[in-house]
Amino acid sequence: METEINRHYGSENLCSKIFTALTQAGKDMDNLQLKDLAVIDQLHTGGHMATLELARTTALPPGTKVLDAGCGIGGSCRLLARECGFKVTGMDLVPDFIEVAEKLTHSTGLDDAITYSQGNILNTGLQSNSFDAVWCQHTLMNIDDKDAAFKEFMRILKPGGMMVLHEIVQGANTPIHLPVPWAAHEDISVLMPWPEMEALILKNDFTCRLSENRTDQAKKWWERVKAAFKKQTETPSPLGPHIIFGDNGKSFGNTMSANIDEDRIRLMEAIFIK
Repeated sequence: METEINRHYGSENLCSKIFTALTQAGKDMDNLQLKDLAVIDQLHTGGHMATLELARTTALPPGTKVLDAGCGIGGSCRLLARECGFKVTGMDLVPDFIEVAEKLTHSTGLDDAITYSQGNILNTGLQSNSFDAVWCQHTLMNIDDKDAAFKEFMRILKPGGMMVLHEIVQGANTPIHLPVPWAAHEDISVLMPWPEMEALILKNDFTCRLSENRTDQAKKWWERVKAAFKKQTETPSPLGPHIIFGDNGKSFGNTMSANIDEDRIRLMEAIFIK
C-alpha cells in the first residue's frame, strides 16, 4: 500500500512547482508568510481555522512537544509552531512532501521549532514516552492497520499525553465518490465508521476527553471550496490544490460535497488521553 500512497501524493519536481507558483502569484519570496501558503498547505477540511480551533481546544501550552503524524508538506506543523509555540516533529511517508515541508519551513523562518522525518507512522522509530501530543489531521483515511497506529501513538506519548484527531470517517452509505484528496482509487481509501474507530482507540487504553461530529462545518467548508473552484476556472490562479493533485484537484469540491450530502463521509474531532 505504501507504493500506491506514494504514487497518489508524489509529484515529480513538486518543490520546484510550488516555489515557481508562489513567485508567479506575486509572493515575496524573501519574506514568505504562512498566509501565502494556505491554499497549498492547509488543504484539510476547515483549513487553518480548523487547526487553530482544535489547538485552542487542547489548551496545550507553548513548548508542548508534538508529533504531526502524516504531516504532508508541513502546513499544520508551521501553524502550530508559529501560533501556539509548540515544538513539532512532522512525519510523512511521502519523500516529496518532506522535501517541500523542510524548504517551506526554512523559508518561513521556523527551522528552530520544527523537524521533519520521512517515515511510516505505524513504526516511527521514535523514543517511547517522548511526546506530549500526537496530532493526527486527515491521516487515518490512508491507514489500513489503524490498530497499529493507535498502539504506536500510545507508545510514544508520555503518560497523560494527548492524541488529537481531526479525521474523515465512513458515513452510513458506501462507496464514496472519487477522486477525493486522499484517494483517486478505492484501493488506498480505508475509511472506518466512527463508533468502530472509537472502540478501537479505547481498546488501546486511551481515555476519551472530547468527541464531536463536525460534519455540518465540513459541509459549509466544502461548499465554499466548490464555489472557489468554479471561480478559479473562470480566473485561473497559479496556486491551488492542482499543484499537488493535478487535474483531480478540480473535482474535490464536487466529490467531497456530494459525499457529505449523501452521508458517505463524516468529519470527527476528538481528543484522547494516555
